[in-house]
Order: sequence, then structure tokens, then C-alpha cells
Amino acid sequence: MDQRRALYLRLFAGLGALLVWVTTVAYVVERDDILRADLDPRIPFQVYKPPPAPDYSQASAWALLGEGPAGAAPADIFFIHSTTYDGGANWLGPIHDRTAERRLQQEVLPNHAGPFASLGHVYAPRYRQASLYAYRLTQREDAREARQFAYGDVAQAFHYFLTRYSQHGPIIIAGVGQGAQLADRLTREAAADPVLRARIAAVYLMEEAIPAAAYPPSGPLALCAQRAQAHCVVAWRSLSSGGPQRERILTRTLVWTAAGDLSDLGDQALACVNPLSGKRDDGDTDSDQNLGAANATGRRWNLAPPLRAKQVEAQCVDGLLSVTTPERPDLRATGDWAARLRSPAYNLFYADIEADARARLSAWYGGPLAEPINRTSAVQPSIVHSAPAGR
Repeated sequence: MDQRRALYLRLFAGLGALLVWVTTVAYVVERDDILRADLDPRIPFQVYKPPPAPDYSQASAWALLGEGPAGAAPADIFFIHSTTYDGGANWLGPIHDRTAERRLQQEVLPNHAGPFASLGHVYAPRYRQASLYAYRLTQREDAREARQFAYGDVAQAFHYFLTRYSQHGPIIIAGVGQGAQLADRLTREAAADPVLRARIAAVYLMEEAIPAAAYPPSGPLALCAQRAQAHCVVAWRSLSSGGPQRERILTRTLVWTAAGDLSDLGDQALACVNPLSGKRDDGDTDSDQNLGAANATGRRWNLAPPLRAKQVEAQCVDGLLSVTTPERPDLRATGDWAARLRSPAYNLFYADIEADARARLSAWYGGPLAEPINRTSAVQPSIVHSAPAGR
């Protein structure tokens, strides 16, 4: 009798656990469907009226306008921010949406533009970004048109940047998330101009799936093969615990065609340059190579965050960067499902990116740069570098 009762108890416990699992899955699926529906503008993009266009001759159109060291600097950095506008009434985010602007200023710029702050003057345009819904939650034609529209603003900002602010010297192009995809197209078009291409010290396409074929070894700008190399591209998309998994990333990735359209990734291989080593398709790197992760959320632009070394290991696996879970909880993904689709409010490779960009600028100049500036000081000293060799 006791054995039969124990069997019944185990059976009921198993059925209870199964019911909880089914209920949880149904809740998650239904919740995501409801939230996704709430972010859908429910209007064809062809008849949608975009928000007012930014005027790049006005300071208000720039989130960062040449912020950096006083006087001369090694480089001009053109930084394209990630998605900060979730969606709802608009396919495109208005450039002064209050919530999107707060995320940009508090999270994206300190964590993802911050690594370049000691290396030059940073320019970050505001642009009518594709909403999170258009960028991560649907692949229908309306969303593709929204992304292409966003590129028009970025291209216009880059043209103004070149004609008004950066006529000479090396350039770094950097983007994260949606900004990386836009920077990918911008880089390909810039590479067609030999004079402009010669000025590009490095390109950083961070946390976005980019086709490796766009930057072949024989191309004008190739994926970086070593850290002491200029005129190359650093690109990766992380695969980590708490984030979207491989199948979701691969099936939802859209890539630029030569004609400037967006198409499915298909069976194209992805680009992966390990930010810990600065090499493409590198082998496993241990945590000793992690120079410093940072959570810079909420910090002032000119105040460098505390760095946490040896937090993660990383390895390029089939085009994606497999990253271990960091020890510190403030360096792990948190928040609701929408927050996990946006760029993280921390940077596991903060110091690694800074060191990588410094090495590539040294290669561009043919000589070492001065030591990093002290960004905690109120008045920042100029950076002195050797004259570029043969430029």
C-alpha cells in the first residue's frame, strides 16, 4: 500500500511539474506575442509619416559632437549608436524621444562609445533609428524599409562629419547593434573611395552579425588578422548565457546586398574577430586576456569607469563569439525581454576595445601613441603622436 501511495505521489508530482512547465511556456509565448503586438505600428511603411529629420548643422542633431581631448588627437571617431527606441506608434524613433534619449545617454554612450574617448574626438549623430520592433522582432518588408531609411540619416551625418569636422587624419568608424549594421554599409561604401579608405584606421562592428564575405582577405578592408594592423575591420556578435541563442540569431539576421537592400543571411558565414585577441576566428582565449570589463551606466562622459579584469573568456565558434558568464552580477544581462534585445548596459570588452583601437592607430601612424589621457581630470591634456609615415 505504501509503495502504491508513493507511486501515486510521484505521478502527481510529475504531472504537477509538467503543468507548471506548460503554463510557463504558454505564458512566455503569449506575453511575447502581446508585447510584440503592442510595438507594431500597424501601418504600412509606404504611407507612414516619418518623424522630423535631423539637421546635422545643428548641435542638437548630435549626441556627441567632437567630445574628447583638448587640442590635437590621434583620430576622429564616428560612432553610430544602437537601438534605444522600442516602437509602438512609430516605425522610426524620433531623435528626441525622452525614453530613447535617456537610454542613449545613460547606457549606450558611456558603455560602448566610452572605450574610444581617450583616442580622439568622438562624433555620434542622432538618427531616426528603426524601432526595436522593426529591428529585432519582425523581418517583414515594412521593417526592412525602416532600416534602410535609418541608413539615409547616418549617411548624411557621415558626409557632414567629413566636410565639416574631419578633413584630415585617421578615422575610426564604430557602431554597436543596429549602429553596427548601419556602419557595415557605411564602411563598404567608404571603402570604394581610395582617399577615404586610406584614412580609415579601423572599423568596429560590435554585437551584430555581419557576413564574412563583406570583408575578404583580398578586399580593400579585410577582417583584422592581428592586433598590430590598421585598415581592417573588427566584427563580432556575442553568444552568451541570458541572450538570444544561435538559432534565433541566424534566422533573424538580415544583411546588406550590393544594391543596398536587406536580405536573409541564408547560409553565409559570419565574421568574427575576437575582441580579446584582435584576431579573426581566433582560438580560445582565457580570462587572463580580458583587460577589463566595465559597467559605465550613468557615468559622466569624461569619467572613466572602474575596470574589472579577467571577467570572461571568449572564442569564435562558427562565426559567433561564445562568451563565458562573468563573475560580477553587474556585468550580466538583466531586465525584461526587450532590455535583453537591446545592447547591454555594460561592456565586457571595454578596456580590450580601447587597447585594440590604440594599437591600430599606432599601426596607422607607424609609431606608438602617447599614454591614454586621464579622463577624470577637468581639463584634458592634448595627445602627442609621431608624424604619420608616408601619408
